Amino acid sequence: MSPVTTNPIYFGTFLVTPQVFHLTQYSVALVNLKPLLPGHVLVSPRRVTPRFSDLTQIEVTDLFLTVQRVGRMVERVFNSTSLNIAMQDGAAAGQSVPHVHTHIIPRKQSDLEHKGGSDAIYGMLEGEDGDIGRHLHERARERSKFPIGEDEERMPRTEQEMSAEAEMLAREMAFSDV
Repeated sequence: MSPVTTNPIYFGTFLVTPQVFHLTQYSVALVNLKPLLPGHVLVSPRRVTPRFSDLTQIEVTDLFLTVQRVGRMVERVFNSTSLNIAMQDGAAAGQSVPHVHTHIIPRKQSDLEHKGGSDAIYGMLEGEDGDIGRHLHERARERSKFPIGEDEERMPRTEQEMSAEAEMLAREMAFSDV
């Protein structure tokens, strides 16, 4: 169960309520099934809409104010010194779930040196590592009792792991500046 709501929250067609750690009237922040780095979270409008240009002015304002607030919190909690804030707007841009969402990824000096440097994050976002839709579809199939072979280094987190992180981040949001 989400630490902040019992109402169903969807990310595209996927029910993600247990992953939610922050809600506003127009936006939702949730933990990621397969974070690229520790603290990688998503902020999305509550209304399921595929493209950024589909958002109302108030939704855009709330989305980016929420990104700013959540970003400050994850930077503090994960002891990072920087953030990647990214949005893939449309399938041709790499958006794998047709629901506007912003990635917030806490960064530290040399955190991706083993993958070629700090810019490796962009390839990770656009490649299989960042394919949220595929990971969510796999999770849905797992729930249907159809086994899926996982040959990647990064394994999807369990619902319990994501719920625990959502609870921790919800507590941290309560202490964040408004």
